[in-house]
Amino acid sequence: MPKNDPQNSMPQIISRHGAHATRGLDDVPRSTLYEGRFGRIFRTLPPFRPKVPNDDFVLLTSTMLELQNDEAPGEDSRDNVKISSGFTYLGQFIDHDLTFDPNSKLQRENDPNALRNFRTPRFDLDNIYGNGPDDNPFLYDARPENRGKLLIGKNDFGEDDQPRNAQETALVGDPRNDENLIISQLQLVFLKFHNKVMDDLAASGADSEAIFEEARRVVRWHYQWIVLHEFLRRIVGGDVISDVLQPDSYKVHTAGGLKTANLWKGNLKFYDWKNQPYIPVEFSVAAYRFGHSMVRSNYAINIFTDPNDGNEELQIFSNDPNKDLRGFRKRPKEREIEWHYFFEFKKNDEDLQHSRKIDTKLAFGLGSLPFIPKPLNALARRNLKRGIALALPSGQAVAQAMGLPDDLILEPNFNNAKRTDDTGDNYVNLTADEINTLRTNYSAETPLWYYILHEAETLCDGLKLGPVGGRIVAEVFIGILLGDNFSFLNAAPAWKPTKGEFGCRKAGEYTVIDLLKYVGAKE
Repeated sequence: MPKNDPQNSMPQIISRHGAHATRGLDDVPRSTLYEGRFGRIFRTLPPFRPKVPNDDFVLLTSTMLELQNDEAPGEDSRDNVKISSGFTYLGQFIDHDLTFDPNSKLQRENDPNALRNFRTPRFDLDNIYGNGPDDNPFLYDARPENRGKLLIGKNDFGEDDQPRNAQETALVGDPRNDENLIISQLQLVFLKFHNKVMDDLAASGADSEAIFEEARRVVRWHYQWIVLHEFLRRIVGGDVISDVLQPDSYKVHTAGGLKTANLWKGNLKFYDWKNQPYIPVEFSVAAYRFGHSMVRSNYAINIFTDPNDGNEELQIFSNDPNKDLRGFRKRPKEREIEWHYFFEFKKNDEDLQHSRKIDTKLAFGLGSLPFIPKPLNALARRNLKRGIALALPSGQAVAQAMGLPDDLILEPNFNNAKRTDDTGDNYVNLTADEINTLRTNYSAETPLWYYILHEAETLCDGLKLGPVGGRIVAEVFIGILLGDNFSFLNAAPAWKPTKGEFGCRKAGEYTVIDLLKYVGAKE
C-alpha cells in the first residue's frame, strides 16, 4: 500500500500517526476537489454507521485475529501459495511512495479535501530520492566523485545498512521505510539499485551532468514495471489489469504506407480526476489495507533464524528486541536478509515463506500494538475507526454503486465467528448474543475495509482481491500511472525492459528478483 495513515504492515509506525491536530472540518462534505490531496470516488454514498449505538468495534475485531502460532497443529494453513511474503513488504514500500498524512485523527470525522498528502500521488520513488540532491542533500553522497549517488551506511559490524545519524535515525526520504528490518533492507536495495545504475551509465559513456536524471528515470521506470506487471498482477489478477489498462492505437502515414502507433488508455469506471490524480479515501483507508492480513506472525530472514536448522524465527515484535523485527535502529548482527526466504528464486524452495491469505484474519501480534495506549492498540480497530472518521460508505453500498450482480454483493453471517483467547493459543466460541450483535451491526451493511477482506476470502479463496477491492486498487494504480506525464506509460508507451540492461534477464520482463540479483543482494 495513502496519505491518511498509510498502510502499515508493522506496528511501530502506527504510533506516529493519528495523534496530531486535524486539518479537517467538523463535518465531512462530499469531495469535489481533485488537487493532489485526498478525495472520494463514491462521493454521493452515505457513510456506514453501526446499527448498535456507541459500537466501538471491540467485538468485531476480537474475531479478526489468528492464533499466535500461525501454523498451529490442526489449523488450516492460511498461507497464500500464489504470493510470497516479500510482496507484503513491497506493498508497504509502494504505499510509502504514494501516501503520507500525519494530520488526520481517529476520534473525529475528517474532510478528505483538507488532508494534505505529503507524498506525491505518483510512482516516482520520492521516498528514495526526496526532492533530489539540491533540496535534500542529506540523502546523497557529498564526495565529488560520487555526485548524485545515494548514501549507503554501515552497521557496527561493517555490514551495509541505511545511512544514519548519531541517534541511529535513518537518513531516508520517508522514515517509515525504517520501521522494520524487512522494509529497511528493501529500502537499502533501492538505494543500491540507483547507485549501480549510475555506475553502469557512467561506464557506458553517458554525459556526467545528465547521469543522475537518467539514472532516476531508469530506476523509476523499472520500478513502475514491477508495480504494474508483477505486484499488481498478483494482487488483482491479469484480467482486471487488461480491462482497466487498454491499448489505444492509431494510424500514421509513411512513404511505405500506413503504420500503427500504440498508446495506452484507462478504462476507469470509477476513479477519475479533473486536473491531477488524488488519493481516494476508499483506497487509502480500506482497499489498500488488504496487506495487513498478509503479515505473518513470525519470519525467518536468514540461516540464523531458520527453524529448519533449529533456530527461532523472529516475531514481528516482542519484549526482546533481539528476537523481533523492530526497526528504527542499526541493523543488528546476523540480521542480513537472505531474499530467497521472501521471493521465489527457485521452485519448491522449502525456505520460501508465503504471505498469509487476504482475509478477515490478522496476525495475533497486530491485536496489541506496542507503544500505543489502550484501547487503540489493535490494528484492526484502528482501521475500522479510521473508516468511521473519514465517513466511508459500507461495502455493500460501494458494490451496488459499482453495478455488481446480486450474487457478488455479500452479507457476512458470522455463524462461525470465534475469538482468540488471551494467550492466542486457542479459539473461543462466541455466544449466541454476540453472534446476533455482529449480524445486526455488520451483515447487511459492512465496514468497507472488512467487506473487502471478506470478499477476497469468500470469492477468491484469499489468493487475491475480489471485485470491489480489486477494481479500486487497479483503477487507482493505473490511473496514477496514466496521470503522470513522466511515467513510462506516457513518456514511452512502447518501452519495455531490455535484456542485459540493468539486470533484465528476459526481454520485456523485469521482476523483483532481477533487481535483487542486479544489486548483488544476498540470495
